[in-house]
Amino acid sequence: MKYISEFRDSALAQGLISDIRGKSKHKVRLMEFCGGHTVAIFKYGIRQALPANIELVSGPGCPVCVTATSDIDKAIALAMVPGVIIASFGDMLRVPGSRASLQQARAAGADVRIVYSTLDALKIAQENPSKTVAFIGVGFETTAPTIAASVLQAKEQKIKNYRILSLHKLCPPVIKTILDAGEVKLNGLICPGHVSAVTGSNAWEFVAWDYGIPCVVAGFEPTDILQCVDMLVTQVENKQSKVEIAYKRGVTPEGNLQAHKIMRQVFEPCPANWRGMGKVPASGLKLRAKFADFDAEVAFDIKPAPAIEPKGCICGEILRGVKTPADCRLFRKVCTPENPVGPCMVSSEGSCSAYYLYGER
Repeated sequence: MKYISEFRDSALAQGLISDIRGKSKHKVRLMEFCGGHTVAIFKYGIRQALPANIELVSGPGCPVCVTATSDIDKAIALAMVPGVIIASFGDMLRVPGSRASLQQARAAGADVRIVYSTLDALKIAQENPSKTVAFIGVGFETTAPTIAASVLQAKEQKIKNYRILSLHKLCPPVIKTILDAGEVKLNGLICPGHVSAVTGSNAWEFVAWDYGIPCVVAGFEPTDILQCVDMLVTQVENKQSKVEIAYKRGVTPEGNLQAHKIMRQVFEPCPANWRGMGKVPASGLKLRAKFADFDAEVAFDIKPAPAIEPKGCICGEILRGVKTPADCRLFRKVCTPENPVGPCMVSSEGSCSAYYLYGER
């Protein structure tokens, strides 16, 4: 298939649904890790199309959502430092911290600017040599290589007023944390497509080998996801556990080797705080010592007050797959896209946002 419309073909979708219904004999719980998959599943009504014995559970695959409140507070504290310009992707601005958001900090006088790429942030730094431009580095393995590349470019071009606040997250360690916790029993994992384009499908081999859970990497169109479910159900029914790719136009087993090289050159693994999961070992990225001149935490003494979690918000449990937005007493009553209490309602890839826009109503 060559065109997007072919991946939304109703006849192909019906054929896959029929195949799934015909072979699925047991109760199956599958977790889609990626927030992009969660949105697509709700938008195209995939949950309703599948047989009742197949349950889809949303995981922590939204980088904005999993950013801990303490890290949001750190970004806001940095924004309030005189002479600092904050550059950030748009979703981050509305995420509530303990006492405010970056958007509210901007309203209070902080210089906070939305950018669409690290190139925009570098340009701002070049245009404002008397100020420090701090880019809020949020994202998984998908965005980390581009941010690493911006550090290399800044070093090469001698842009000395560019900094990174690295809040990056790595996906495999948190999946291990969820599986080790045992709160949610899974029969299969719908592996993230964009992340796997960088990491390669080999990154998920430990799930199949160590936990006996089938893994299939999926794309983001309806037939992509249905093909992934079909392949997972086949493994479950045949008592198999291996890693397969249902997104071969974007993913290979080894991944993007050049992206790996750039990430390793600039970053090294470190512990990271995940909303709802606490500190997960080796699940974050920090700048290596030779790039310390670009590290915002080295350049500034950022010490925000202790974090305060929003009362009544269950984003942490939703991200672990333990609860759904429908279980939250704030959902749709108090917490809405116009008035978000937690990050899962802010981000376009958040579970609460997907439930609100496309949910089973």
